Amino acid sequence: MKANVGGIDRILRIIGGLALIGWAFAGGPVWAWLGIIPLATALINFCPLYALIGINTSGNKQG
Repeated sequence: MKANVGGIDRILRIIGGLALIGWAFAGGPVWAWLGIIPLATALINFCPLYALIGINTSGNKQG
């Protein structure tokens, strides 16, 4: 697993993930728990969907 999430992408994933999880805690819809996904991908710097479609925002060359 090479890092394919970086910079602004990572920050936006953390903010969005935490916002969705916070909404779920505050009584939002059940699907708001999906915020765990962008939060996890930001923390591990790897997004399986990005790998599948060939996107890399980390600045690292994929080899």
